[in-house]
Amino acid sequence: MLPSPVVRPRERCDLPTLVRSLGEQQPTSSYPMRWPLPFPIEQFIERDGQERAWVAVLDGRVVGHVGVGRPRGDVERAFLDALTVDDTAGLGIVEVLFTDLSVRGTGIGGLLLDTAVAWLHEQGRTPVLDVVTDHGTAIDVYRHRGWRQVGSIRPPWLPESEADLLLMVLPSPTGLAGLP
Repeated sequence: MLPSPVVRPRERCDLPTLVRSLGEQQPTSSYPMRWPLPFPIEQFIERDGQERAWVAVLDGRVVGHVGVGRPRGDVERAFLDALTVDDTAGLGIVEVLFTDLSVRGTGIGGLLLDTAVAWLHEQGRTPVLDVVTDHGTAIDVYRHRGWRQVGSIRPPWLPESEADLLLMVLPSPTGLAGLP
């Protein structure tokens, strides 16, 4: 039986381990889809506009990551259209969720997702995310946890051979005005 993981805020010193873990899991998950990235991997993990980020630690080793921020750029416009809202101030995007290969299937990814969602709910915001259509397992997990598809987007970096990204929202248990 695995010891219990601990979720804590991400620190700068976690980045080298996260870079290595992201690279090791990429061939099996295709996340991120563009690989190698056309910029430093640290910039993919620690994004401009990211408001909070957490890591999962197991036996003193960082084994997963998730961040949250506000939807930006094309994704922001797509959520505005999909949710028919005037602005995205009430939304929070879950981003850069991944786990180390050694802990895949143990629930650590779900623990990180729950942490991000709980923080967004504490802020009075509705969680949203985008996911590559080919990531069927991830989509199944999100749907099982109550996430709903509200639209799609075709970002310029997505290869022609790939289907659009799905836009998903986790409706608030109390229901926010104007959101499905």
